[in-house]
Amino acid sequence: MSKPLILHMLTTAKNLSPFDVNMAVDAGWVSAIPYTNVEPDEVQGLVQDAIFSRSPKGLKYTGIFIGGRDTKQAMDMLKAATEAMFPPFQVSVFADPSGAFTTAAGMVAIVEDELKTKFNTDLSGKNVLALGGTGPVGQAAAVLAAQAGANVRIIGRQLDKAQRIADMCNEEFGAGKINITAGADEDKAEYIKTADVVFATGAAGIELLSAELVASAPQLKVAADVNAVPPSGVAGLDAFDNGKAIAGSQSGAVGVGALAIGNVKYQVQSKLLKTMIEKDHPLYLHFEHAFDAAREYIQASK
Repeated sequence: MSKPLILHMLTTAKNLSPFDVNMAVDAGWVSAIPYTNVEPDEVQGLVQDAIFSRSPKGLKYTGIFIGGRDTKQAMDMLKAATEAMFPPFQVSVFADPSGAFTTAAGMVAIVEDELKTKFNTDLSGKNVLALGGTGPVGQAAAVLAAQAGANVRIIGRQLDKAQRIADMCNEEFGAGKINITAGADEDKAEYIKTADVVFATGAAGIELLSAELVASAPQLKVAADVNAVPPSGVAGLDAFDNGKAIAGSQSGAVGVGALAIGNVKYQVQSKLLKTMIEKDHPLYLHFEHAFDAAREYIQASK
């Protein structure tokens, strides 16, 4: 008789995301066990408690999920988890803080596909603005776009914070191979003049790109918004839009709404959670693996 599938779910927050719990159970994990208010230095002990309580064969039915809200902290915890294990005591680990990695992967993959199908191009060399980009989704999306060859600028209300986030993304996630820059929200009217792509990743219910700015963007091709709460983060863009022309755009830009992005995010998170169960070897999953899965899903859906 095989052992039950147990996913140990770690978060630095006081609550574990119900969304993530539902996703885990629906993906096939029989038990999704929450560990809340986890300090990063507690990861090693928790992981080793999990791996030493089952035989190497039993560990096939064990996994670890890392949530929280901080992208760097989640990646550090993922590293700590992998370093706490050694053959044959190893299990798969999946980091997705606030769902940011899978959401960003879905958004960037859809935008990439829209560029290809509507404009016969890709992200390489494109100017990308990550509006409200200092948050988890904006950070991950900025890194993925930069890794795909785009010139990315993270825009925030405070320039010094945006610069700190851009530097962190370059150093911690980009391994020194990307060069994300920063900008202040008050200057976005200037930045939009040369923008090809806009990611609206700010707080729910806040318009980040007005109709006037959309109309003043001479080379805008795709705008994507992760906010499903009215008003839209991008004027003229509906949450259901999936490649629809944005009203008022002089450049023929198309929009991608939050529900279109959310569908891909859902599919990606589900696939990665299932893959942890199906594979016979340990996997250490984060935003890059989510992006690969998002690209695969979009291509398979055509």
